[in-house]
Amino acid sequence: MRSSWQRPLAGMAEALEVATVCVASRIGFQGANLRRMDTDCLFCRIASGEISASVVAETPRAMAFRDISPQAPVHVVVIPKDHHPDVAALSSADPDLAAEVLVLASQVAQSEGLDSGFRVVFNSGSDAGQSVFHVHAHVLGGRSLGWPPG
Repeated sequence: MRSSWQRPLAGMAEALEVATVCVASRIGFQGANLRRMDTDCLFCRIASGEISASVVAETPRAMAFRDISPQAPVHVVVIPKDHHPDVAALSSADPDLAAEVLVLASQVAQSEGLDSGFRVVFNSGSDAGQSVFHVHAHVLGGRSLGWPPG
């Protein structure tokens, strides 16, 4: 049984937890882990399951799915589930998550049988061709890829 001074503190702790969840949801975090999300972002909506995708691999913090407009026989997009606008923002904010995205890209290349070679591309910014401003890596392979690209 709580003493008279503990009851108000318990109520305050509960109110603080509710306020934290409310503020977190207003600034773009969701779920039990308060995942960072932009509700207008296509890739955030895929990561949350709101929009379906052909998922080929997934970890608790990253996922890989087939590109809807493939530029090679194998074209898989790898994203962190948390929203970061580009690779510079991700590597600055969460270097471990950036590494996880690269590891998943490598695993996808292996599972897709890209033993003779593959390319991992991060387009960062409009001038580089980034069209969805949620950091993502393209894993491309299954044919000879010329250089220089684009």
